This record gives sequence, structure tokens and C-alpha cells, in this order.
Amino acid sequence: MTVVSSRRATMTLFSDPVSIYSHRVRLVLTEKNVTCDIVDVDPLDPPEDVVDLNPYGTLPTLVDRELVLYDSRIVCEYIDERFPHPPLLPVDPVSRATTRLYMFRVENDWYPLVDTILTAGGKAATKARKELKDGLVAVAPVLAANPFFMSKEYTLVDASLASLLWRLPMLGIELSGAAGKQVNTYAAHMFKRPSFVRSLSEAEREMRGG
Repeated sequence: MTVVSSRRATMTLFSDPVSIYSHRVRLVLTEKNVTCDIVDVDPLDPPEDVVDLNPYGTLPTLVDRELVLYDSRIVCEYIDERFPHPPLLPVDPVSRATTRLYMFRVENDWYPLVDTILTAGGKAATKARKELKDGLVAVAPVLAANPFFMSKEYTLVDASLASLLWRLPMLGIELSGAAGKQVNTYAAHMFKRPSFVRSLSEAEREMRGG
């Protein structure tokens, strides 16, 4: 967290239009129907604002008055707490902690595989692609058991998963069989949400030819 003198009158998100990390933050913003200026940024050439405000120069970077946040999971939780309706984390402490653990596992186990597929190439990308596919197949029954991930209500876990599942064709991952159908049914349910449609950047729409 960084506290700075206020530079912008409205909440601003500096966002990489193709990054899974930025996408899940944008999705949380649209789920909450939060007014926020989205500034598309080339991660290889970040603007001076990002360099000045974020010591890591990473995206996404959220600026809300005097507050600057730059870890996507922390940003998502901040938005949920700052704008409490509709809640995207459970109210009771046990369920809330469990949901945070699911978020951590998605981010810790699967997001790095996406990064490897996109950047490494060769055997490393092939291995990462298989690991991600196997992980999704393993969790398929969980996705089919409830309207949302381990819940009857949409949570931050769903935002994290939906951003990943949207990228599967681009990552060269196709799911088939009974497990694939369960994952694809869940994904289609996520993608039909108006908030998801609004969250997409132009570059993300083009990932699926839209």
C-alpha cells in the first residue's frame, strides 16, 4: 500500500488490457457497478503516474483518492469492502476465510501456469498447459455442484476463475468429456453475466473473436 497526495478526482485503475490480473479487477468493478476510470497501459512502457505511484511498476494499479494499491487480490478485496453491495465475500468469518483460501489457490496454482504458457514456450509451456488442464478437470465436479464456485452466490473466486476460463482458447486448452462439459457449462454461465461482458477490454474480446 502507498499513500500519496490526491492526484485524481475519481477512482482510477491503470490496467493491462490483456492481463488476467487486471481483468479480474475490472470484473469486480463491473460486478459492483463502480464508476472508475480505466486507463489502458502497456506494461512494457508504463506511464509516469504508475512509475511514481507504484514502486514495482506493475499492473493493475488502483488509485482511490490518497490510496494506491497494486496487488490484484488486495485490490479486489478493497473494492468489495469499499463498496459493500453486493458482497463478493461471505459475511461469516469461516466462510470468508475459506473463500480467501480458494482465491489464493487459484492465484497461486493456476495463474502462474497462464504466465508460463504465454511467455515460456517450448516444453515449459507444454507442461504448464497440461497442469492447468488437469487442474481444471479435477475441479469440474466442484463447479457443477453449485451455481457458483462452492457457493450459491457469486464471489471473488468466480471473478478470478472467469478471467482465467475466458483465456483457455488463447492458451491452447480445449476441455472435452464429462469433466470438460462441466467446466464449459460453468464458464458459459459466467460469460453470460452482463458484468462480465462489460468487463472485457477490446483486446480480450478479440481473444474469442468477439
